[in-house]
Amino acid sequence: MERGRGALRVAGLAGFALVAFAANSILARLALRGLAIDAASYSAVRLASGAVMLGLLARAGAPADTASRAGGDWLSALALFVYAVPFAFAYLELPAGTGALLLFGSVQATMILTGLVSGERPGRREWAGQLVAIMGLVYLVAPGIGASPVAASALMAVAGVAWGVYSLRGRRSRAPLRDTAGNFLRSLAFAPMLAIALLPSVRLSDGPPFRFSAPGLALAVASGALASGVGYAAWYAVLPRLTAVRAATVQLATPALTAAAGVALLGEDVTLRLLVSAVAILGGIGLCVYGDRS
Repeated sequence: MERGRGALRVAGLAGFALVAFAANSILARLALRGLAIDAASYSAVRLASGAVMLGLLARAGAPADTASRAGGDWLSALALFVYAVPFAFAYLELPAGTGALLLFGSVQATMILTGLVSGERPGRREWAGQLVAIMGLVYLVAPGIGASPVAASALMAVAGVAWGVYSLRGRRSRAPLRDTAGNFLRSLAFAPMLAIALLPSVRLSDGPPFRFSAPGLALAVASGALASGVGYAAWYAVLPRLTAVRAATVQLATPALTAAAGVALLGEDVTLRLLVSAVAILGGIGLCVYGDRS
């Protein structure tokens, strides 16, 4: 019974985290594609609002003798920052489906290769589940693959590798809320020098380098405080229970969830392609996660 409750808790947290990942893509599309805020400012506000929210939650839930101790570590914070900034700049140019393919394809490659190097050996059902999920993902975004801008595609691939590293390091976490709060807070230390260094060389759109508006700031805060902060804390709580291979495969649900959110929130059409892809992706994940290792 206790084991069943634990599995349900893990499934619930993973589901919440995946919804948060999809929400980040939707919020980024709304803010950046409409140029309601520039990519550098969006990234900074996103990380800062996540740090504030997580700091408050961590202090409220921590024992008195640990409330002032920062969790996380500098390498994880750097991985978080290297994910967040290229992610924002890439979404200035990339279609949503192509961006999702590049991001989570890079995530999966990073995590699976690391898992294999460290000795993980997926069974036949896990390999079959990964193949089915990848085929579903490729089928979902295939129409946009050929038109990917090179610079933006490279940035999204970098973001995917960095998120893969961040997820792998999260498998060691024993205090997910405190560690996520510490990682967000530490990531702000990289913002002044790295954001300034990136701006001259990574200009993917015309116009002034900085652009602010109330809607853009609100979207960045929502992404940071809720979709990123709380969502990533939930993901850190799940990661110790998953192998690197399974953690990588589970995240392939995000593009399907993002597409579904686009239908519900942005008025995009429900297509047969979307339905078939969703069944393949979610079915493949189920086979990978719940299949035995034979």
